[in-house]
Amino acid sequence: MALTKLNTEQLIAKCREQDQNAQLEIYNRYYKAMYNTALRIIKDAAEAEDIMQEAFLTAFTKLTMLEDDKVFGAWLKKIVINSSLTASRKKEVHREVALETVEYAIADNDGIIEEDVTSIQANTVLSTLNQLKDSYSTALSLHLIEGYDYEEICQIMDISYSNCRTLVSRAKESLRKKLQLV
Repeated sequence: MALTKLNTEQLIAKCREQDQNAQLEIYNRYYKAMYNTALRIIKDAAEAEDIMQEAFLTAFTKLTMLEDDKVFGAWLKKIVINSSLTASRKKEVHREVALETVEYAIADNDGIIEEDVTSIQANTVLSTLNQLKDSYSTALSLHLIEGYDYEEICQIMDISYSNCRTLVSRAKESLRKKLQLV
């Protein structure tokens, strides 16, 4: 039977037996979502890709810790989010500025290609979201894009429930104000 026909639980069982083809199939099923999750938090494509790949390596090496194969996707996403937040904190400590940020600030608008209105609006919201403080953009990404509730965000970001609600509320207001200026 082809691996593409197997469900996730069957693939996880094969991964526990070190089946590299099963690992590749799991990777192919989840890498886009995990990359996008890391990118929304870390805001650097190359670093997000590194984090995503390291998360898969961690998941495959610690697969014995996964108690219920049905929650593999959520477990993997938690690894990606925690790795992304750790990298983001390290970046904040060193106050690094991504080269793309500098290039974007210097570049002119002559090379921009017109897109349809929906993608422009989505791109505007996402780019404005990336302009927010790291804590705001992370909280909003987790809440609005990833769909986590306040309790889950509290655990992920290691903050209190009231602090989480305040953070999300202030982040929404900050995003709203920035979008009105666009």
